[in-house]
Amino acid sequence: MADTDIATDETNRLIASNKVEGTAVYDRNGNRLGSVYNFMVDKRAGRVEYAVMSFGGFLGIGEEYHPLPWDQLTYDTNQGGYVVDLTKERLEGAPRYRAGEEPAFDRTYGEQVYGYYGSTYPI
Repeated sequence: MADTDIATDETNRLIASNKVEGTAVYDRNGNRLGSVYNFMVDKRAGRVEYAVMSFGGFLGIGEEYHPLPWDQLTYDTNQGGYVVDLTKERLEGAPRYRAGEEPAFDRTYGEQVYGYYGSTYPI
């Protein structure tokens, strides 16, 4: 992709948050699992810790939110979305919540989420 083909709210390396939200998330086989609902940024360290993926439901009803460690997502330009090394079945057993039931996103919860995906929670 040439620099002239890049939208004004992204660069070769960076992208605006509003362009990430709503981006599709696929498994390794190209099956759509959900989309990025939002992401959680460590205010002090300035790094993204989670991509919160919306999963299931219909028109926002019954939708669940799955926080995924940011390093679990890889952007695939061919699919125009993020790819994760997860199956739908593995995702169904993952830490999740519904709208209005947001977790504390504290260290204990972070360690649970990162541990589920085999990652180390950032210090």
